[in-house]
Amino acid sequence: MGPGAAPAQAASHAGRHAGFARSVTPAGTLTLVRGGRGRPLPDGFLGLSFEFRALEDYAGSSPAALDRPFLQLVRDIAPGQSPVLRIGGDSTDWTWWPVRGMRRPGGARFDLGTEWVNVARAVVQALGARLILGVNFEADSRRLARAMARGIVDGIGARSIGALELGNEPELYSSFNWYRTPSGQGIRGRAAGYNVSSYLRDYAGIAASLPRVPLAGPSSGAAAYLDYLGKFLRRNRRVSLVTVHAYPLKHCTHADHPSDTQLLAPSTSRSLTAQLGVYTAVAHANGRPLRVDELNSVSCGGYAPVTYTFGAALWALGQLFELDAVGVDGVNFHTVPNTTQHLIAVNDAGGHWTAAVLPEYYGLLAFAQAAPAGSRLARLAGALPAGVSAYATVGPGRSMHYVLVNAGAARATVRLVPPWAGATARLSRLSAPGPESTGAVTLGGQSIDPTTGALSGRSKITTLAAAAGAFVVALPGYSAAIVSVP
Repeated sequence: MGPGAAPAQAASHAGRHAGFARSVTPAGTLTLVRGGRGRPLPDGFLGLSFEFRALEDYAGSSPAALDRPFLQLVRDIAPGQSPVLRIGGDSTDWTWWPVRGMRRPGGARFDLGTEWVNVARAVVQALGARLILGVNFEADSRRLARAMARGIVDGIGARSIGALELGNEPELYSSFNWYRTPSGQGIRGRAAGYNVSSYLRDYAGIAASLPRVPLAGPSSGAAAYLDYLGKFLRRNRRVSLVTVHAYPLKHCTHADHPSDTQLLAPSTSRSLTAQLGVYTAVAHANGRPLRVDELNSVSCGGYAPVTYTFGAALWALGQLFELDAVGVDGVNFHTVPNTTQHLIAVNDAGGHWTAAVLPEYYGLLAFAQAAPAGSRLARLAGALPAGVSAYATVGPGRSMHYVLVNAGAARATVRLVPPWAGATARLSRLSAPGPESTGAVTLGGQSIDPTTGALSGRSKITTLAAAAGAFVVALPGYSAAIVSVP
């Protein structure tokens, strides 16, 4: 993601279902608000985003011998669901499907073909996944875009493609080089002065040349473009999915030094949520769902002192609930192997695959456990200690989950009033030695087994009984807890 991709500040946007209380008290007490429930969480709400080349980096190059630990890591964050995988990012406009009689475009660095498509199809079949796939837009060629889209659709199958996404962050085309000539001259994807009007014209022209499958867009993270979202949707009826990008912090120059403290500040999450809530409202008013199909903590490739740490896990857990609260219909966390923005690192030793995860992945895993598909975000009434956020989901039947996130250093205590008399609960903790920890993360006492991609180890889930009419949960600094009421 380029430096223009972090959403701009926006006027506050009230969530449809407030997920936490803002009052500050030494110890908080929370009660479920009857009837205060949001929409059912969509199937495949949480997924991953990665670049075209990364598909084989993660899944392997043999359709018959896919990376099983990686596949399990995808299943773990969408249990019992059809995962939504977005393949695109910067590489969308660096990729092409070779066309007979056409010279390779100057910005094309990666060739698609039957081998890549066969791997993609095998991944889809193994996971029951749906794909959002990028199509080169920066080349400004209908012929190239049509060939790329047709190769993808024919090879993978239209039924497995949720949408084709034209281009990636077109707001940057006139600001950054698409490629350099052998002499070193920088060539931009679009001329200076390229703007929303130019983009709308280009989009309509190239979209008309594509196979009749759903389209996604505008694949942007810039307010200058997203402020025209309604106009974009009215002019492009084939766009069935709105896709936007968001990173709360930047590391695009040597002067940018984001920190865990910034990431965990309540204002950081509120600003991001408010902006995305505005765009979600516009999308819904125009009859389309909105998916944040590229999200992570720090733009421009990440920043190790933030992206590698447990603080990112706590941020991700809370941010996902906040996005659900304002009606966002899906989220894909961007992961780029062998960079400071990877969630997952894999290794192939002669066909024996292993996979390791950064702490942030545990935040996604905790969300998946506490917010299964079909669950509804419920409102909570009461007050919370400083630095603590709380959320609740109600699932099928009488099951529910409370999630408490302590983004501060001080120990806190929260009392949860049971939803019904005689209820007992199970307590699972998300913890690490500290917010800057890059390892030793556990969820329910367990950690990811690199050989299987699943949680393993001795479970440390404890049983809670109500005391004086409430479940009492002690929260160490920089930790989270899931309280599940069966």
